[in-house]
Amino acid sequence: MKRITYITATISALILIASGCKHDKRKPGYVYMPDMAYSRAFEAYAKLDPNKFTTDPAHRGGSQIYYDAKPVVGTMARSEAALIYELPNDSNGYKLSATIKNPIDSMSADDMKETKRLFDINCGICHGVKGTADGPIAASGHIGGVANLTLPAYVEMADGTMYHSITYGKNNMGSYASQLSREQRWKIIKYIRTLQPKPATAAKDTTAKAGK
Repeated sequence: MKRITYITATISALILIASGCKHDKRKPGYVYMPDMAYSRAFEAYAKLDPNKFTTDPAHRGGSQIYYDAKPVVGTMARSEAALIYELPNDSNGYKLSATIKNPIDSMSADDMKETKRLFDINCGICHGVKGTADGPIAASGHIGGVANLTLPAYVEMADGTMYHSITYGKNNMGSYASQLSREQRWKIIKYIRTLQPKPATAAKDTTAKAGK
């Protein structure tokens, strides 16, 4: 009985091999697990079929696929990946920040206009629209020690150090890492430079005031 079983199995295998070798090469063969070989494209901004998808967290894990259209936690935009800032928020990190150069070489007129808007909203409230520490909050007297960004200390401050302060916060100023993207922070520093006098002019003004 076992011998007949072995013979039958052998003949069946030979038939399968032979039939596989003789298939029409102009036609594709069978694909194992086609959903993995040919994944269906998903259009993130297309209207979802309500019979298959749901955006309601309350229905998570049900018969429909839950999709909230948000990036996976921990991911970042490709434009942000090149602007990763890894210096720690400590005294050594602050010192080393002076060696970091601004990755933004130049800005277009439209970039400058948008950056001015961001500066006025996030920074001008304290530093003033001209960076002279006369913003509404500074003028109210409720918060002291607002930096006048046109003074020599800030004119001479490295872009990296200024970025470090915006990212982690400094003295009375809190961190703006959640309000402004990495690129926006660097652009704001570029914009601040347009509000400041040239280093030589700032030094001359300091000397003149000291003389008085």
